[in-house]
Amino acid sequence: MSLNLLPPPAEVIAANVAAALAEDLGPGDATASLLQDAPETAYLLCKEDCVVAGRPWFDATHRALDPNVRIDWRCAEGDTLRKGSVIATLEGRSRALVSAERTSLNFLQTLSGTATTTARYVDAVRGTGANILDTRKTLPGLRQAQKYAVRAGGGCNHRMALYDAVMLKENHIRVAGSVAAAIEQARAHYPTLPLIVEVETLQELAAALETGCTRILIDDFTPAMRREAVRMAKSAPYLGGIPLEASGSVDLSTLRGIAEDGVDYISIGALTKHVHAIDFSLKLGPPPHAD
Repeated sequence: MSLNLLPPPAEVIAANVAAALAEDLGPGDATASLLQDAPETAYLLCKEDCVVAGRPWFDATHRALDPNVRIDWRCAEGDTLRKGSVIATLEGRSRALVSAERTSLNFLQTLSGTATTTARYVDAVRGTGANILDTRKTLPGLRQAQKYAVRAGGGCNHRMALYDAVMLKENHIRVAGSVAAAIEQARAHYPTLPLIVEVETLQELAAALETGCTRILIDDFTPAMRREAVRMAKSAPYLGGIPLEASGSVDLSTLRGIAEDGVDYISIGALTKHVHAIDFSLKLGPPPHAD
């Protein structure tokens, strides 16, 4: 696992898992209680092509119910999987395996869906120099998990939340009176935080470049405006020192053109908002064709 793929702290994963198991188990799994609680094996089957993400949550779910469960993975986070692949085997107590099944798969299918979608966007801009960013449009309670999955798919993370960067948008600028005034106010109060400024016109872009910030978000610019914005940001005296981020009306059909215009980042809410869950199945018994 690369440094970029370090998962969130263990306590974050444990809290995600505890909330999900409480939701699913309640006072206890009535059906699993009918089973003889004996040693059992299981295997995890991938039922569609995907990029895998979510192993830490899958493992933590099973270990919460059976601390001695053995999980042997046949793939790494961020690997591309093919339909029909057996990607893990498990050995544990039968009741715990079936009780953890749905919750563990919910994490894996959701996070793999995020990683798979991200990988498609990353592939679409390959060679342009543009980086794919996520947004805060995440599933409630799974912000860190989904942003981890974006990294597993080759994307980059925007700010994690409202506390770790200042991001000036239309309403903030309106209240402050101007782009320059909003930037100066933000710098005075939070001099060490990254400062991102969203602009809607080339005039606002010029003001943001002149005043200075960490990154400028050009939102819903037309192609002609976007190309002019890139020219302005990369010309003297700025020389590309302030990166440009494009957003708005971005999908796979428009993505390559936006990247080829020369922006540094493209932020896409669909990475985490429009989740296509990947189909996985956990089946008791040895995997097919096992030696």
